[in-house]
Amino acid sequence: MDIHDILKKYWGYDSFRPLQEDIINSVLDGKDTLGLMPTGGGKSITFQVPGMYFDSGVTIVVTPLISLMKDQVDNLKRHGIKAVYFHSGMSLSESRIAWEKLVNGKARFLYIAPERLQNDRFMLELRHIEIRLIVVDEAHCISQWGYDFRPSYLNIKSLRRLKPGIPVLALTATATPEAARDIMEQLEFQNSACFRKSFVRENISYIVRGSETKIHDVLHIISRTSGTSIVYVRSRRRCREIAEFLMSADISATYYHAGLDFRLKEERQNAWQSGSVRVMVATNAFGMGIDKPDVRVVIHFDLPPSLEEYYQEAGRAGRDGLPSFAVVLASRNDRGVMHRRITEAFPERKVIKKTYERICNFLHISVGEGYDSVREFDIEKFCRTFEIQERQCRASLRLLSQAGYLHFIEDPDSRSRFKMICDREELYEIHDISDVADKVLAMVLRMYTGLFTDYVYIRETEIAFSLQISETSVYEAMLELTRRKIASYIPHSGIPMIYFPTAREETSSLLIGKDIYEFRKDAMTVRTDSMLDYVFSSKNCRVQRMLAYFGETDSGKCGKCDICRDKKKAISATQLKNQDTLQKITAFVKSRPTGTTLTAIERFCGKDTASTAELVSFLCNEGFLKCDNNIYRITSSKP
Repeated sequence: MDIHDILKKYWGYDSFRPLQEDIINSVLDGKDTLGLMPTGGGKSITFQVPGMYFDSGVTIVVTPLISLMKDQVDNLKRHGIKAVYFHSGMSLSESRIAWEKLVNGKARFLYIAPERLQNDRFMLELRHIEIRLIVVDEAHCISQWGYDFRPSYLNIKSLRRLKPGIPVLALTATATPEAARDIMEQLEFQNSACFRKSFVRENISYIVRGSETKIHDVLHIISRTSGTSIVYVRSRRRCREIAEFLMSADISATYYHAGLDFRLKEERQNAWQSGSVRVMVATNAFGMGIDKPDVRVVIHFDLPPSLEEYYQEAGRAGRDGLPSFAVVLASRNDRGVMHRRITEAFPERKVIKKTYERICNFLHISVGEGYDSVREFDIEKFCRTFEIQERQCRASLRLLSQAGYLHFIEDPDSRSRFKMICDREELYEIHDISDVADKVLAMVLRMYTGLFTDYVYIRETEIAFSLQISETSVYEAMLELTRRKIASYIPHSGIPMIYFPTAREETSSLLIGKDIYEFRKDAMTVRTDSMLDYVFSSKNCRVQRMLAYFGETDSGKCGKCDICRDKKKAISATQLKNQDTLQKITAFVKSRPTGTTLTAIERFCGKDTASTAELVSFLCNEGFLKCDNNIYRITSSKP
């Protein structure tokens, strides 16, 4: 089959989206390839199609988000494609099963977190796997110029050296020209190709609205628009407050943040995607992997920390190509808030080191211990125990992660998992379990498939409802089946985890280098200033300014943002009020084939020279006149 046949067979599409086929052909030609594609541009197809084109071997996909990793593997399985993943939250049994599938050729795709590449045993076992393509998703994470730099991404170099000659495909939705160059350099590109899709989203109108009563403006905007909406905030508490305020105004709304139980997150996401809930109020934990085409409005209640993040989040509007709005609400206090974020994101080094020491003590890890281990970490209990602010703790965790001392897993797999250990034939020999355990086992076997070959996600609530018993009874029955070695049951858990890629260091020897601290702080300051300039400057088209940030310097005015709309109104008013004078000026300049000066135009128009100068400037801005070396010439005689 060629790539078009594969696309049709597994995904049902007749043709590729723009740039997809170019990237796929580049990969199949053996070139190291960088694909810069906006959110919703179909990045996954660019490596999944080549992965199925190869007649053997595995495509390795490095991705930083466990939730996105699991979603993609689940989606591939729904399309009849075999895939596995490895991440730090997996049990030993799950890892063993995944390896068996990989070694026995029962997986075409392997998804891994970048931290896994620090595991010597993993890298040793990987030598025996046939790899055809290495994919780096969210590739901006490898660049120190990127907005989400992760040192663990630098480990990808070791994968390249382990499997020399294998092409690399790096993908990201947002990268400045500087970050794009750095991505290719860090990944040691050779025989390379770069494909960049324009960041223009012509159906989205970008609006910045000054507001000192933001919550009321959210209601005002949503009340006067139709369709599904997302409201992005930076606070979990504010998520709930805004959702409840909207619901009190009879608008269907809910909220979503990383602190919610998985079941609740899944329930709310499904309700929003199905259309039974209109407005999702969320932190930036919501959105990755979400592909709802009919989002009409995305509102940013709080300013995002960078144009990269803003572009990704705003880009969740209008994926169906219909007119949509991306609105930022800005207040006088937002400048100060943005600059405080920089200070909060970079605690003093002594605070970072003290946090590391306390975390290790809290988790009972001695100096020299903890290598390649995963520990549950209740961050709220930790902060209460040591009386520190959670925001400061999270900032320290991020910097310690970037320095390579630990990896904080905020959203571990909290869904319950179940797998049969005994053989099918042995089921008939099971007699001495409780009646409840027997009924639960029978119901699970009836409700779920694939239990004898792999762990399967289950819902205790569904099992309890079907049997008309309590969830506690289901839980106890599952534990009984596990004790009897009939099945393996991994209950859901919403507690975050910490992975230690290295043994505990002496606090005095911790190194938080300039590349992690000062360099990153300076980069954050640049991104913050760019975001503030986008929001608070009213000189140029907002889309032009955003595109220039991403390296597109030749774009025209969008004509739809609030600045362009205001200028159109001002132009109309100017033309209406001064039509006669504008016509006289253009006629005068036209009568001077070699051009004329501003002084001559002012002398021709009479007394009000200030007004004349403004009108001449207006004619130049609108393209009716042009000025070279202070000499004005005509370009159009119909202002």
